[in-house]
Amino acid sequence: MRYRVMAVIAGSAATMLIAGGASAATLPRSPGLAGPTVTTPITAYVLNEGSNSVTPINTATNTAGKAIPVGSTPFAIAITPDGKTAYVANANSNTVTPINTATNTAGNPIPVGTLPFAIAITPDGMTAYVANANSSNVTPINTATNTAGAPIPVGDNPHAIVITPNGKTAYVADRGANEVTPITVATNKPGKAIKVGSMPAALVVTPNGTTVYVANSAEFTGNGSVTPIHAATNTTGKAIKVGELPLAMATTPNGATIYVLSGPNQNVTPIRTATNTALKPIAVGGDPAAIAITPNGRTAYIAGNGCACVVPISTLTNKVGKSIRVGFQPSAIAVTHDGTMVYVVNSFVNENSGTVTPIRTATNTALIPIPVGNFPSAIAITP
Repeated sequence: MRYRVMAVIAGSAATMLIAGGASAATLPRSPGLAGPTVTTPITAYVLNEGSNSVTPINTATNTAGKAIPVGSTPFAIAITPDGKTAYVANANSNTVTPINTATNTAGNPIPVGTLPFAIAITPDGMTAYVANANSSNVTPINTATNTAGAPIPVGDNPHAIVITPNGKTAYVADRGANEVTPITVATNKPGKAIKVGSMPAALVVTPNGTTVYVANSAEFTGNGSVTPIHAATNTTGKAIKVGELPLAMATTPNGATIYVLSGPNQNVTPIRTATNTALKPIAVGGDPAAIAITPNGRTAYIAGNGCACVVPISTLTNKVGKSIRVGFQPSAIAVTHDGTMVYVVNSFVNENSGTVTPIRTATNTALIPIPVGNFPSAIAITP
């Protein structure tokens, strides 16, 4: 069974998985950029690993556009804060493909390291950082020129990357080294590695940027935990025990609670960030595989890989709502910035296709599935 690592940070520019749900939006200028604001359609981009393509979905009509060819096995995606460019990491091509979101056309592939596994973009939109799992390094990409800079050495098998809201530091989870490497964005220099738990697989940073949380998957021992890192000093707090094999987590917009998924235990563990204590696990069933939290912070949506469903959790009470039927093997999920819609990626319909299920959050009802490519496994929405 596959699990897609989804580190969704509500309201942060460090991850571009949360965005608008209207047909168009006025986008703010990036800092330092002159000129008027622009209006562009709100589009969800779905990575089709088996088709080597990206399917754009118009969120106003919930219709799929023409597939955009990219490299082999597109695995991760991030979108610039101005919404103009989507960057797709192609795991088996060792490249990143930039997509012009105004025209939905792919630019020239950008060579990076071996097995690019994760990607994040700085809040000012100037640099995309690509974690290359088999090269044990991170490639910085200048988004103005779409050129790769010198690789930044990190620990063995980097699997996840997150950037602080102030844009000063990128944190890289080095799965094979049981470490997290901080990178100073201004200089692209790695700092001293931070020891964490076994096999770190996912990262989130609180919206105020004070704490980075690391999910330690501990795949061979079952001793799943979350390590808090104090960003000001890059020192760790006491590890927080959670369920087995934590591979995905998310933070509420106010940063008060982190929700951690455990597939084997069929539950979600809330962590209260004020005290870094785990609360009572929430039973959700269905091999939880991905999570997204609404911008108002009231609901967490959990995609169940084994139940072909999405489970809503009230973050006010930590109570589970009625499950919502979606497609088979849901592996990724995103919520629009107005909170009205959730989009769920269903990895397998048959051997040649997958779908995306839109969910209307006001009623928690699933709409007609949208056909996409073969084995879709990740999604990002323009801001």
